[in-house]
This record gives sequence, C-alpha cells and structure tokens, in this order.
Amino acid sequence: MSTFTAKMVSLAWNHNGFHHRQSKVSKPHARKPTLPNAPSSTLIRTPETYAIPPEKIEVFKSLEGWVSKCILPLVKPVEQSWQPLDFLPDSSLPDEDFNDKLRALRDRTAELPDDYFVVLVGDMITEEALPTYQTRLNQLDGVADKTGSSTSPWAVWSRAWTAEENRHGDLLRTYLYLSGRVDMRMIERTIHYLIAAGMECDVDKNPYMGFVYTSFQERATFISHGNTARLAKENGDPVLARICGTIAADEKRHENAYTKIVEKLLEVDPTETVVAISNMMRKGITMPAHLMQDGKDPRLFNHFARVAQRLGVYTVADYADILEFLIDRWKLEKIQDLTSEGRRAQDFVCGLAPKIRRFQERAAERADKTETHSVKFSWIFNKEVSLI
Repeated sequence: MSTFTAKMVSLAWNHNGFHHRQSKVSKPHARKPTLPNAPSSTLIRTPETYAIPPEKIEVFKSLEGWVSKCILPLVKPVEQSWQPLDFLPDSSLPDEDFNDKLRALRDRTAELPDDYFVVLVGDMITEEALPTYQTRLNQLDGVADKTGSSTSPWAVWSRAWTAEENRHGDLLRTYLYLSGRVDMRMIERTIHYLIAAGMECDVDKNPYMGFVYTSFQERATFISHGNTARLAKENGDPVLARICGTIAADEKRHENAYTKIVEKLLEVDPTETVVAISNMMRKGITMPAHLMQDGKDPRLFNHFARVAQRLGVYTVADYADILEFLIDRWKLEKIQDLTSEGRRAQDFVCGLAPKIRRFQERAAERADKTETHSVKFSWIFNKEVSLI
C-alpha cells in the first residue's frame, strides 16, 4: 500500500477526496473573518460563481415526477429502518444485564489499535456535521426545501436522506463514548468547531455540480465505512464491524440515488452536466469536514487524512477508482451531441484518472524515502500515532 508524503498531503489531499491541482490559475477567493476564538485554519472562502439561468432551474422542476418514481423508493420506511439502539447496550435493561453488555463492548474495543480510533473518530465527526450538509443542499437552485416542509419530491428526498444519515453519527458517537477509549470532550469540541466553521465545496447554488459532488462523496463514504468495518473485524470487534458495514450499506444506497440523478441529467441536459462534472473535478472533491480542527492542532484534518491513507481506509487510489467508476457508470466516454465546451469537458474528465494514478506513484516513491513521523491526537488522550 502506498503512502503520502507530508508535501503531498498539504498540497493535494482531503479525506474522502483528492484535491487535483488545476492546470489553470483559479479565481482568487475573497476571505471572510475567522470564527471567534478559532485558529486561523478555519478561514471561510466565498465560492466561485457557477450560477445557472432560470431555464436550467426548469430542468429540475420537470424531473419532479421522475424523482417521485425513481429516487424516493430508495428511501427506507422508518418502520423498516435500523436504529442505533439495535447495536448498543440497552440502558433500560436491569443494571446487571446492562453492565454485562457494557463490559463486553469494552472488552472488544480494548484490542483495537489507537490509529484505528483516529480514523473512526474522524469519520464519526464528519457524520455529526450533518446540519451543515442539509443546509448546503437547501441552497441549490431548483431542488431546495424552501419552507422546511415542502412536498416537492426534491425536498422530500433531502429530508429523508438527512434523517437516514443522522443515525450514523448518533450510533458511532455512542459506541465510542461507551468504549472509554476516546476523549469525548475533545471530540465534542471538534464537532462544535466544525459545525460552526461550515464547509467548502464551492458549487455555488448549482444543482448540477451539487449532485456530482454528492455522487462522489457518497461512494467515498461507502468505501471508508466499509474499510473501517473490515479493520474492526480483523481486530476482533464483530459488533463494530457490523455497525460500520450497516452504515456503509446506507451510503451505498444513497450513492445509487445521487448517481441516478446525474445519470438522468446527462440524458436530458448532457452538455451542462458534463461541464458540471468537469468543473467539479478541476476543483477537486474535498471532504465536507476538511475544516475540522480541535483548537489545538491547526493541521488536524490533514493528520487524520494521512492516518486514513496509511491504514487503507481511504486513499488516493480510491479517489481514482471512484472517478473511473463514475465515468463508467455514467458512460461519459460515449456521450454524443455535446457542444465544443462539452467535448473539452468530456476529454478532461475521461483523461484525469491516469494523471491521478501517476501522481500517486510519484508520491509513493518519495514516501519510501521519508522517515516515519508521528503526531499526538487529542481525540485519544494525546497519544502519538504514526502518519506514514
């Protein structure tokens, strides 16, 4: 398994996202003040403008019937859905029974290595910033839930997606709390900072780009949670493996929804959609939680990302794999009837994965010559964990 150099991480890495450096100079971003009492790493940028004209908003209104028929059935009824308590010791049990289950949980997690907890905590914190993600969805033109209880199929989907995703952070957070292996105060502080900082995905209000972003992210989180499930099983915690695997299954179902949406957009508006894919890939798919920090380590997110890379939870190779998967799923190379701008965008996207892999290979060669470097993570009581 290849590893990252420090330089590679600082330039190109965002967990669940590899920030591809553009060949063209990007527009400068206006800077806003930092949050009160927050380190300077939480600077928030104004996104580039990717506004769409009114006639493009009509495209999304015209698809409402299709969303009802093809996307909403991917939501599971509440009565058939799992809930966090299905995997946790039930506090309503008699004291002795509850304590037995709690001891069993702690016995299982006692064998998990510290670096595993770093990536699991990072994934959990990402899930806990869900308020930011729903807010961002509701900023997209043509699909926003303008009233908070809109009956538009787009709004019904975004609320249902949020409700399903909300269980992920709740379950992981409670399991980690019961394990006794992590510093919950520092984790809670990190969540507080992250929700207050928001996110940067730079799609403006463009729903084409927004759904490209969510397609990529849902597959990335499916991979990440799937790998934490594998590692939990290998390290002797089958219950945690089932938890992470169940969350991964949700992410896979959500991935299917968002990729179907982009698939449909490619059918009804191919040039606009291919250009949106190109714009998103030129900017790089950054993790929603890349503004993560704990008030102590200004490079916390990069350090977490490097541990995830080293453990194989999420890597640059995964990023390239996802891109190739989506190109194949959307049949991008075969799309016809594009404008000249659309063809240029098509050529860029379809030729990008090999460039990413070559970048990875060069970084791996440099990493082989780099000495191991460790940092302390506040999430695990300031224990040191190797980054490479």
